[in-house]
Amino acid sequence: MIRPYKADDLPEVVALWNQEAVKHHYQRLTNESFTRTFIKQPYYDPVCVLVAYEDDELVGFAAGCTGDDLPLGEAAGYITCVWVKEGSGPPLVDQLVGRLEQRFVQLGKIQAEVLFFNPVKLVWHMPSEPRHEHNNAPGISKDLPLYRCLVQRGYVDRATQCGMYLKLGQFNVPGDIIAKEQRAAEKGYTVVRFDSAVHQDLNGLLAALGNPQWQREIMEAAAAGVPLLVAALDHQCVGFAGPIIRQTNGRAYFSGIGVHPEHEGHGLGSVLFFRMVEAFQAAGCEYSTLFTGSNNPAIRIYERAGFTIEKQFSILRKERLACVNSKRS
Repeated sequence: MIRPYKADDLPEVVALWNQEAVKHHYQRLTNESFTRTFIKQPYYDPVCVLVAYEDDELVGFAAGCTGDDLPLGEAAGYITCVWVKEGSGPPLVDQLVGRLEQRFVQLGKIQAEVLFFNPVKLVWHMPSEPRHEHNNAPGISKDLPLYRCLVQRGYVDRATQCGMYLKLGQFNVPGDIIAKEQRAAEKGYTVVRFDSAVHQDLNGLLAALGNPQWQREIMEAAAAGVPLLVAALDHQCVGFAGPIIRQTNGRAYFSGIGVHPEHEGHGLGSVLFFRMVEAFQAAGCEYSTLFTGSNNPAIRIYERAGFTIEKQFSILRKERLACVNSKRS
């Protein structure tokens, strides 16, 4: 029997998660953290959080979410996760995915996504260092039963996201990056900590980069005095990296790195990244994690800094869930 989750299911769902999801490096959950992650989040839809029972025993759990204001949200629903008890087999996974798709169609969605824009953040741990974690799984790995089910249902594996990790403590900016920084300085560029009394038009830079999340987070950090690195030319902000935040778990947190399109080609992105990692170490961060596309040329910069790939995640999409229904007619 598959039905929507109810509060009475909480202990058994958490037990299933800690039995099955933890095998694949996802963080253990408590009753409180499960509720916070899946239920008390702004895109919670009770029909998109499901449980499966056999003979009064909980054997499956699935979660998805929807929201018209999410990226692609007008057209798509997001699949977050599907876990079944060992021995329950692929048919149950398939049934749970089918119920999620059915709900998406009821809401007028025409496609389903497994995507890093999912607002439900699933924390996972580094296989090489289980004490260290990343705050979001940007897809699903190919070793999960869910992956095989989605491919069989017609989902297309569109991209691979690489979860990368660097233990801090002995990081040094290499000589070739210092030389690159010096060459940029000869052209008038500096890479320094942002100073609102000196540096101009940070908001204009962020607007030019076209990322609303960066614009919000970076301007809030700057207003609060949180450390932030910028590349500047004649005091004009032309690039940024950060903010520089040490999380309570020792992880280095940053929102992003960007260089104004008119100032690319001077090595500023590489210099910003390496100086940012240096700043994290100076701030007492124990480690840094990030994810990036496997085809992103920047992966070479991350590897040059010492980051290694810990886990790979697939991004999948299924189009044409159903014909456009009456909500969209």
